[in-house]
Amino acid sequence: QVQLVESGGGSVQAGGSLRLSCAASIRTFSSSAMGWFRQAPGKEGEVVAAISYNGASAYYADSVKGRFTISRDNAKNTVYLQMNSLKPEDTAVYYCAAGQYITSVRDAYTYWGQGTQVTVSS
Repeated sequence: QVQLVESGGGSVQAGGSLRLSCAASIRTFSSSAMGWFRQAPGKEGEVVAAISYNGASAYYADSVKGRFTISRDNAKNTVYLQMNSLKPEDTAVYYCAAGQYITSVRDAYTYWGQGTQVTVSS
């Protein structure tokens, strides 16, 4: 059974950091692209970062470029999102997702986690 479990969310003040983790029970994890998507109430959701199956390529949304870093450990079937210099507008539920290739298109991802809340206060 495919399962993605996010952890590491929480509340932090603006300028702080959080590291999200996503443990994946996917047989094809090492050949899957992984992405992080966020959804805030009343706002359009976006794929904030994605990484290729081998970690060689990454995508970042303009809104997080230079502040967020995506990485993965295929030996642990885990993908990470290091979030630095957090802003109140980063407040959202963050979801990890698995797909065939790096893309900013939400619907291209096949498997999804349940999400973890990130709240940034000013």
